[in-house]
Amino acid sequence: MSMIRVEHLTFSYPSSYDNIFEDVTFQIDTDWKLGFVGRNGRGKTTFLRLLQGEYAYSGKIHSPVRFDYFPYPVSDKSALTGDVLRTVCPQAEEWELLRELSYLAVDAEVLFRPFETLSNGEQTKVLLASLFLREGNFLLIDEPTNHLDAAARELVSAYLRRKKGFLLVSHDRRFLDGCVDHILSLNRASIDVQSGNFSSWMRNFERQQEYELAQNEKLQKEMKRLQQAARRTAAWSDRGEAEKTGAYDKGYVGHKAAKVMKRAKAIEARQQQAIEQKAELLKDRETAESLKLSPLRYHADTLAAFSEVAVRYGERQVCEPVTFTLRQGERIVLSGRNGSGKSSLLKLLIGEPIPHTGALSTASGLVISYVPQDTSHLRGDLSAFAEEERIDESLFKAILRKMDFERVQFEKDMADLSGGQKKKVLLAKSLCEQAHLYVWDEPLNFIDVYSRMQIEQLLREFAPTMIFVEHDGAFRDSIATKTVFL
Repeated sequence: MSMIRVEHLTFSYPSSYDNIFEDVTFQIDTDWKLGFVGRNGRGKTTFLRLLQGEYAYSGKIHSPVRFDYFPYPVSDKSALTGDVLRTVCPQAEEWELLRELSYLAVDAEVLFRPFETLSNGEQTKVLLASLFLREGNFLLIDEPTNHLDAAARELVSAYLRRKKGFLLVSHDRRFLDGCVDHILSLNRASIDVQSGNFSSWMRNFERQQEYELAQNEKLQKEMKRLQQAARRTAAWSDRGEAEKTGAYDKGYVGHKAAKVMKRAKAIEARQQQAIEQKAELLKDRETAESLKLSPLRYHADTLAAFSEVAVRYGERQVCEPVTFTLRQGERIVLSGRNGSGKSSLLKLLIGEPIPHTGALSTASGLVISYVPQDTSHLRGDLSAFAEEERIDESLFKAILRKMDFERVQFEKDMADLSGGQKKKVLLAKSLCEQAHLYVWDEPLNFIDVYSRMQIEQLLREFAPTMIFVEHDGAFRDSIATKTVFL
C-alpha cells in the first residue's frame, strides 16, 4: 500500500485567467478502484494529464508509481493485434494475455488480425487487458464506455472489479457502481474523496446539500433577527444620547449608553459570525434547472412501422429482420451489440438511403428531431450554428446555460469544446425543435451525470414520442417504455 499525494495544486491554461485547480490538496491509495466524477468541462481530463506530467503547475504531486493512460495511442494500427499488445506489455507471458482476454470474452483469434480490423469495443478490451499486465503502474482510464454496448459494459465492469490500482473517468452510474470502491469527485469549489461506490457517494452528497440548505435557511433567519435587534439597539442608543442633554445624573446615563454600545458590538460580532458561516455553505451545490420541451401532437396514433426490416452492408445482413410499430407517446430503445444495425435503423427512419430489406412506412408530414452519434462535424461559433439550424439563438443558449455551459464557452469555436460539451450542443438544438418524433443516437456519450439526470427528468415530465439508442442502463430503465432487440 502506498499513497499518491497532491499538495496545493494550482493550475490554469496559459490562455486563461481562471484557475481550473486552486490550492487543491488530497491523497489516494494506489490499491483503490477509484471512480472520478464531475461536470463536463471541470477538468477531469486535465487532471489526468497533470498526473502524467504533461503541463507545468504550481504545488506538488508525489507518486510512488508510474501512470499509464487509456485510451492508449497505437502508432501502427495496420500491425497484427498480438504485435501491438506485445509493445504495450513486453514483459507479459502469452498465457497471461490469453487469460485476460478470456475474462473479457475476447476470442484469441483477434491476436492474429490487424488491429484496425477490430471493432471499437474489441480495441477497448484488448488495450485494457494489456495495460493491466504492466505491473506496478497505476492506470488512468478516461471514459472507456463510449464505444461499449450494454453487454460489453457489464463485462468490462466485472473485469475492473477484479483489478485494483486505477482511476476511472465515467458518467455511467451503473458501470461505476459495478467496479469502484472509492469516488474522487471534482466539485464546483473543491475535490472530495470518499469510500464507496457512486450511489453511496451521491446519497452522501445529496444529504450534505440538504444539510447545508437547512443551515443556510437557519442562518438567514438568524441574520434577519440580528438586523432587527441592531435597529432596536440603535434606537435605544439615540434615545440615550438625547437623555444626556440636561440630565442631572450624567454618570448613570453614560453607564446605560455603555451597556447599549456593548450590546450593539455583541450583535455586530454575531452578525459577522453568521455571515462567515453562511459563506462556507453551498460552495459545491450542483444545480440542475428544469429543462422544457415542446413536442408536437400528431393527429394519428401510429408514427412509423417497421416490417421485416434488416440492414445490409454490401452482401452481408447485419441483423435479423425486425418488425415493430412506433406509436405516439412511446419511447422505444433499440438494444443490441455494436454493429447490429441500431444506428442504421435510426438513419433509415430519418430518410437516409440505408441499404435494407423489408419495408418501413412513416406517417405523412412527420416532423423529426435528430441527435446523431457523431459530433466531429461541429465547427464555428454557436450563433452561426443556431442560424444555420434555424433555431432560436436565445432559447438555444438559455438551454445550454441550464446544462452548466459557462458563458465563456459561447465565444469558443465548437471544434475546441470537450466531447460532453459538443453533445450538449446537439441535445440543446433538439430541445429547441418542436417535433412529433425525437430520434436520438447515443445522446449521453461524454455527458456528465448531473445532465443525464436532468434529461431523464425532462423526458419523464414532457413524455415525448422517442426512438433512441443508449447503453446507459440506468437511463434506459428510467426512460424506455419499450425495448426492441436486434
